[in-house]
Amino acid sequence: MDPSRSAQDVIRCDLCETAIVQMYCDFCHVNLCKLCIGEHIADEYEKHKIVPFQQRKSTLIYPQCNTHETKRCKFHCKECNTSVCSLCIITDTHKGHTIITLLDIFNSKRELIGKDTEELEQIISPTYEEIATDIETQIANLDGEYNELSTAVTKHGEEWHKEIDKIVNKLKTEIEEVKNKHLSTLKKHLDEIKQIIYQIQQTLLQLNRIDESNEVSMTMEYSSKMEELSILPHKVKISLPVFSPKSKDAEHLYTLFGSLTELTTKTEENGYKLKKPETPSRELLEEPELITTINTGYEKLYSVTCLSEEEIWTSGFVDDMKCFNIQGSIMKTIKTKSGKWPYDIAVTGDGDLVYADWKTRTVNKVKNGHTEMIRLQGWRPLNLCVTSSGDLMVTMYSDDKTQSRVVRYSGSTEKQTIQFDEEGKPLYSGNDYIKYISENRNLDICVADSKACAVVVVNQTGKLRFRYTVHSSTTKNKPFKPYGITTDSQNQILTADSDNHCIHILEQNGQFLRYIDNCDLKEPYGLCVDKSNNLFTAEYGGKIKKIKYLR
Repeated sequence: MDPSRSAQDVIRCDLCETAIVQMYCDFCHVNLCKLCIGEHIADEYEKHKIVPFQQRKSTLIYPQCNTHETKRCKFHCKECNTSVCSLCIITDTHKGHTIITLLDIFNSKRELIGKDTEELEQIISPTYEEIATDIETQIANLDGEYNELSTAVTKHGEEWHKEIDKIVNKLKTEIEEVKNKHLSTLKKHLDEIKQIIYQIQQTLLQLNRIDESNEVSMTMEYSSKMEELSILPHKVKISLPVFSPKSKDAEHLYTLFGSLTELTTKTEENGYKLKKPETPSRELLEEPELITTINTGYEKLYSVTCLSEEEIWTSGFVDDMKCFNIQGSIMKTIKTKSGKWPYDIAVTGDGDLVYADWKTRTVNKVKNGHTEMIRLQGWRPLNLCVTSSGDLMVTMYSDDKTQSRVVRYSGSTEKQTIQFDEEGKPLYSGNDYIKYISENRNLDICVADSKACAVVVVNQTGKLRFRYTVHSSTTKNKPFKPYGITTDSQNQILTADSDNHCIHILEQNGQFLRYIDNCDLKEPYGLCVDKSNNLFTAEYGGKIKKIKYLR
């Protein structure tokens, strides 16, 4: 076979068609060997960009400006919601407008696309495949189950005289009709599930096309469907009819022979659960180990949150928030915009600091200055957490201090409010006491309600799962008042019992596992866990302690 025509041959230069490609024009999208570079750029066209072949398509192709034909749009006007070039920015049209770079939006969208792709491939798609398999199994078993029902009818019929054969046949016909209804219902449900699977596959194809492309417009036009696809359908649960035989009575053969119960079909809310990627099981250490202690200088320390495995943010009863490295050095200090101490802090997926300012009723993000994300009316923010999907969960209390609730935000848009249980009773105590909050990896929302002396856990729809009040065989001296709360990769819930100088560890269903009551803990308040499952505790007296508690 001619090597130059072999499917296994190396990529050749597009100009000479013989030399092995070494370089690439990232503007013209042409493969080049080094000898052909001069020929390619001989036209002196200023936009040629020659890069090593391995770095091809690294240059973003920005959209052409509609106003200035020679310019490309590298910026975005927030007020006009349109892409603009450097000349557009200085015109009166966009005077005083908020201008951000398309690169920032592009990178954010790329990150979202990566997360969506991963969640679709690893969680949502396998979940729907599993649902489809389950329904197909039901359909495959349907004949056997209904055959058993028919056999029961036949056996009972054989015990009767021949004159009841017609009745037997009539009942068999009813069984067949009911089976067809059952089959039709399952097939309809399967078709719905497969339609969603098809949507997922199409979305993945779109995401892969975007990922392989360097067209900014394709990325900009992408709209996430994760919220829609993450809501699982109601589960169709069908009860098989039951044949109820009756004693022989020649005068009432049909009525006494027996009858079938009706086919019942109902939908079960939350009958399906999203399939989660498996995480390696890690056991609790027999004796938790104190790794390091950081003296923050706060007289009253409330909160700690992980920026990375090497840096943490802290806040207390002062107006500044400090970032420490693991060696205890201050890396950065930021003051609240209002000059008042923040109730709580959190870190976004982009590494930006978010804090709750009770004085101004706002939640603020610090990125190139203070940016107000959320302003409340009639409520004041308490504690914060950033969810796995990038949403912000905020605990808050009403101005009259009689109500408390949890609100989920996407950016500044309110998506969900959690306040009452299914009987209309408040889930949380109504007051201005701090209520630390965390999201578990199973998407449960966990709130440490210190005034109620309970950890309140609801599922992602806001339905109460359980309340943890205290370990039944506790040997602690003072009442359980949980403050800080966090979760780890094992879906375990950790909450700070400040008055008893310990941490309670619960499994995901609220079962007590053990205390962390060594490591010289003194009034632990805020808690966070890093990606390696190291626990950081913010002690009220101003110390941060890093603790290893898993093998």
